[in-house]
Amino acid sequence: ALSIIRKHRLWEVFLVEKLGFTWDEVHEIAEQLEHIESEKLIDKLDELLNFPKFDPHGDPIPGKNGEFMERDNQLLSQIPIGSSAICVGVKDSSAVFLRFLDKNNIALGNKMKIVEKEEFDNSLRILIDQKELQLSQQIASNLYVKKIKL
Repeated sequence: ALSIIRKHRLWEVFLVEKLGFTWDEVHEIAEQLEHIESEKLIDKLDELLNFPKFDPHGDPIPGKNGEFMERDNQLLSQIPIGSSAICVGVKDSSAVFLRFLDKNNIALGNKMKIVEKEEFDNSLRILIDQKELQLSQQIASNLYVKKIKL
């Protein structure tokens, strides 16, 4: 199972980095490519991509021997008001959610600060690149972040 996950995630990286696909387009194509059985091809793909540790959605890519890096992630919805974080992954990798993120310029690597949490519905007001954005609790519960100090 880890071999299939490894191939799938490497193909996603390849499709985004080398062929210019967007992160919402790659899942279905990678599902087809993950069934290629050539271990040599996958090793060369890994090398070509400079041995990535994470796919375009922030999920860890298992190494050839099944090892992979774990991240100490939290959901954005769990971060306290006033805290800063960096976006490191998505819980929901559906095309519709990823297109929403693109439309709102939310991407892996974005630094954000939690400005306010609405008591009524737990929605968040955040700052991303000096731009204020209101996010629903559903959206905030589908973004993985790592707390940082600014």
